[in-house]
Amino acid sequence: MAKSPEEEHPHKAFGWAAKDTSGILSPFHFSRRHEIVGLVTKTGSNVMKFKVDDRVGVGVMVNSCIMHMHRLGELCLNDIYIQCQTMMGRNLWWLFHTIVVDQHFVVRIPDSMPSDGGLGHVAVKIGKAFGLKVTVISSSSRKEREALDRLGADSFLVSNDPAKMKAAFGTMDYIIDTVSAVHALAPFLSLLKTNGKLVTLGLPEKPLELPIFPLVLGRKLVGGSDVGGMKETQEMLDFCAKHNIAADVEVIQMDQINTAMERLAKSDVRYRFVIDVANSLAQSQL
Repeated sequence: MAKSPEEEHPHKAFGWAAKDTSGILSPFHFSRRHEIVGLVTKTGSNVMKFKVDDRVGVGVMVNSCIMHMHRLGELCLNDIYIQCQTMMGRNLWWLFHTIVVDQHFVVRIPDSMPSDGGLGHVAVKIGKAFGLKVTVISSSSRKEREALDRLGADSFLVSNDPAKMKAAFGTMDYIIDTVSAVHALAPFLSLLKTNGKLVTLGLPEKPLELPIFPLVLGRKLVGGSDVGGMKETQEMLDFCAKHNIAADVEVIQMDQINTAMERLAKSDVRYRFVIDVANSLAQSQL
């Protein structure tokens, strides 16, 4: 009798917690990342999509009702696993050395892509690859040259400059809001054209104030997005590989996490720290 995936791989994960050399958990309040990239080291008997040594990625989704076909829901049928209410499993660990995941929740990393990832600045590159006119909005003018010269944005807008914000009134079709701190939405809504949309990806700790009047008058929409389904994620990776889009990151070792958090609090990172768990483990064993 064939073994179930749970019987074949009883151990789900082997990871490190966020602790310093004293063994005390890190004092920093940080967002645990869910994105893991590595090599397949072993496959179960029913795995057909991947083989040993394939370079793959695992995100926040590691389970849903698709794992229990008799309970398959409409959302999962439409590749919207993140909204599954029946059997939703999330990858809540953030530093893995080894993890066991069902093949449905694994993506293939194209050979031409690096293994490191990011968010906001990658959206700029993807927008340009789609042929869009892209404006980077920031509260600091010091990022202007980087946005225009390095990321390829068409224009740059300082959100706390009233004159420039006024000049940009009603000029944008869409705004992707990646700010995770509490901030006012009204100034950004004023930038949208009639029927424009603001999609927020950031997760502020406190609720944001949403003015209804400009929404109604301008037929504008505000929405949110968590992560795409597995099909969408694979399509995004393939698109990035085709257009040579890669994230700008700084790779660090495990023992550099607290320093990285201090730098992150000062916005001293371009644009995301990536922790090299495998090499950190190898060095610790020397």
